[in-house]
Amino acid sequence: QVQLVESGGGSVQAGGSLRLSCAASGHTYKPTCMGWFRQAPGKEREGVAVIYTGFGSTYYADSVKGRFTISQDNTENMLYLQMNSLKPEDTAMYYCAASSGYSCSTLRANLFGDWGQGTQVTVSS
Repeated sequence: QVQLVESGGGSVQAGGSLRLSCAASGHTYKPTCMGWFRQAPGKEREGVAVIYTGFGSTYYADSVKGRFTISQDNTENMLYLQMNSLKPEDTAMYYCAASSGYSCSTLRANLFGDWGQGTQVTVSS
């Protein structure tokens, strides 16, 4: 199990930027990958970006490519999501997640077993 705590959400205008952070602790295993997911009201949870913790390979949803960047600081057990050029459709609760699986590049939420409580991002037009 891994405890995950997100921070950095907030309200911004379209075109603005936010940086989300996720602090990981209490590891009983070393995640093979970590990711960011989001869920808007009335919609399913969707994968935004994932990173393989060993090689640092990253994968993004098409909707955020070129605007969002996922990164990690393994020495500090931190995960980040830099979000630029935000759009109203990016409004959602954002979750940090950890997985011991190997197919994380598919961005499927059911591959991730540990989740944070989420941080709200609201983008106004």
